[in-house]
Amino acid sequence: MGMLEGLSAPMVNIWTNVIHAVGVPARATRRLTHAHGAGRTGLGRLIELTAAHSAGDALITVALAGALLFRLPVGQARGQVALYLLITMLPFAVVAPFVGPVLDRLRSGRRYIMAGTLLARGLLCWGMAGAVHSSDAITLFPSALAVLVLSKAYNVSRAAIMPSVLPADIPLVTANARVALFALVAAGAGAGAASGFVALTGPDWLLRVAVPLFLTSGVFAVRLPRHVDAPDLELAGHEPRRLASMLSTGRAVGDALIANAAIRVQSGFLVFFLLFLVQDGHLRDTDQKVALGLLAAAAGGGGLAGAALGSWTRSRSPRLTVLATLAAATVTTAAAAVAFDLWTAAVVALVGAFAQGLGKLALDAIVQRDVGEHVRSSTFGLVETLLQIAWVAGGLLGLVMSLFVGGPAGFGVVSAGLVACLAWLVATRRRRRPRTTGLEARPDTA
Repeated sequence: MGMLEGLSAPMVNIWTNVIHAVGVPARATRRLTHAHGAGRTGLGRLIELTAAHSAGDALITVALAGALLFRLPVGQARGQVALYLLITMLPFAVVAPFVGPVLDRLRSGRRYIMAGTLLARGLLCWGMAGAVHSSDAITLFPSALAVLVLSKAYNVSRAAIMPSVLPADIPLVTANARVALFALVAAGAGAGAASGFVALTGPDWLLRVAVPLFLTSGVFAVRLPRHVDAPDLELAGHEPRRLASMLSTGRAVGDALIANAAIRVQSGFLVFFLLFLVQDGHLRDTDQKVALGLLAAAAGGGGLAGAALGSWTRSRSPRLTVLATLAAATVTTAAAAVAFDLWTAAVVALVGAFAQGLGKLALDAIVQRDVGEHVRSSTFGLVETLLQIAWVAGGLLGLVMSLFVGGPAGFGVVSAGLVACLAWLVATRRRRRPRTTGLEARPDTA
């Protein structure tokens, strides 16, 4: 209370109430993040750091959406979005595969790598703010790409260190879900606050607000427990062995990756197809802001539900979880193709976000379980790259199809692709099952 000395009694009361209002929810959040041994192993700190990371990403997303979409006519916005998606996908496909191997080589400095990604994003946000203010697309798009790559690098590092901070009585899916749940809550809160802030000040000032958040998070990343770092491996001359190890991780990782990629295609498609469908007025007798708000709320609720279910469940079968999420997304999309309106589209958005969230948690658990630590970052880098490309491909598909077809036809095309993917995964799984019988059968556990 020394900082309150010298203030008048009313000011002391005001500051005391502010500190109390901030301190009580902060202590309650700390109890949740550090529950079940998470504070002892470092998982609690990782949850809090990832929540701050996600809140910062939400600020950037809202700022870029305000700069690229809602200030432009629909036709011009399509061109800006297509350019952004292409710039996002093509260089990312080239750069991102190198992120994992670099992280594998620098395993003893994972805390500093995570801190570096956060600090660099803070500096890039300051540069993007100037580019948005001056409408400098030449600076804005490469900076946005760099922010995305750094965000994926953080996610790769975070996923790779998860087993090292895992408490003994928490399964991997549950730990991943706990991280995702707090990250989604932080992102939702950040997006809500950012939407109001950007309406008052503009996207450039919102990006400036993100700067101290990322810089502070970078400092706290260095304070993660030292055991998240592992000794570096001498990998020179052993790249063929690394590649062979990544390719021999079994069909579980491959099947889960294919299923998640299909869900990401659907997710990207929904975002841009429904966005331009609403803005073009294809959903008649519906206010655009109300429709977009309903779809956004459905997607946000679905993501939270997926993370919450993963956090509460004690499921030991992530492979079945992945197939179940793909099946749920397939059924709802096909149903919406038959009876398309705003409400069925909202259901698809909710279930699709649920499937994307829970399916990714199960995929992460499979990689963390089946892939050795010496190539775990490389595998996660490959996974993040393929999922990002799948999402962008779905977004481009939705953008193009919104020019030519209505809701039922668009959903019909996507549901046909989901049905084909699900049928192929189920058929290949059944063909492989007779090969492992008797003592060779291995339970599908997490």
